[in-house]
Amino acid sequence: MKDINKYRGIIPAFYACYAPDGSISTEGVKALTRHLIAKGVKGVYVGGSSGECIYQHPDERKAVLEAVMSEAKGKITVIAHVACNNTADSVELAAHAEKCGVDAIASIPPIYFHLPNYAIADYWNAMSAAAPNTEFIIYNIPQLAGTALTMPLLNEMLKNPNVIAVKNSSMPTQDIQMFKDAGIQARGADGFAVFNGPDEQFVSGRVMGADGGIGGTYAVMPELFLKMNELIEKGDIPAARDIQYKADRIIYKMCEAHGNLYAVMKEILRRMYGLELGGVRAPLPGLIPEDEPIVAEAQKMIEDAVAALQEV
Repeated sequence: MKDINKYRGIIPAFYACYAPDGSISTEGVKALTRHLIAKGVKGVYVGGSSGECIYQHPDERKAVLEAVMSEAKGKITVIAHVACNNTADSVELAAHAEKCGVDAIASIPPIYFHLPNYAIADYWNAMSAAAPNTEFIIYNIPQLAGTALTMPLLNEMLKNPNVIAVKNSSMPTQDIQMFKDAGIQARGADGFAVFNGPDEQFVSGRVMGADGGIGGTYAVMPELFLKMNELIEKGDIPAARDIQYKADRIIYKMCEAHGNLYAVMKEILRRMYGLELGGVRAPLPGLIPEDEPIVAEAQKMIEDAVAALQEV
């Protein structure tokens, strides 16, 4: 029986960290890893959307993962997203991730071409075969990947014993139930996990049966999601919902900026904690001077929401 307890909880999606010249900042990566460990999160999800993976060379992604593992190994769960838009590079990153000692690898389906289920399964199983001693997580994000995880595809992938979970970033929470039912049927009650992906519906996803969450805004306000998770475990859904509403308002505020959401969050982390994580990589838009009041207001909203947790 596989241990899915290491996947139950709050797992921030790790941000890309850049030096002033635009190269990968391994010192920034290490600092962010230490920061999140200190905040008490369950783990980190490295190299996904928040890590700007589609804009990075495989060698850069290796450097990021190595820097994370130098700080995180044995302390928190590490999931490495290894998908590239071709099988060869993805297999290379999967083998590297296993060598680094990650807990699991993960992958979206190939983007751009809409492939049949059997081709997607071959793509994922090739990665899994390159990391035979590492668990595999399917990342379902149809609104960006252009391909949704179907039940026939999931059932095909469940023939691979290393498939341990689905990170579900589709908007319908009913998908969580369907994926969880299929996983439990194949693996048993404690043998398969489903993560809630959309941060704005963390509470509803957990109530629907998600074991935990992987989210792009967790790292800028981990206290809020940790408290939501704690309250859900206690059965206090109204209190968890109140914090969810606050988190959602913060997300909506950050999305008002001209600059990309990740640029806003990294700037907030710089202001709040002195973390030098850089901006975002083109073509993602960076911050402009007119974003200043939005960043400041979002920061204050986070600080006020975190301060109010003492009253919950």
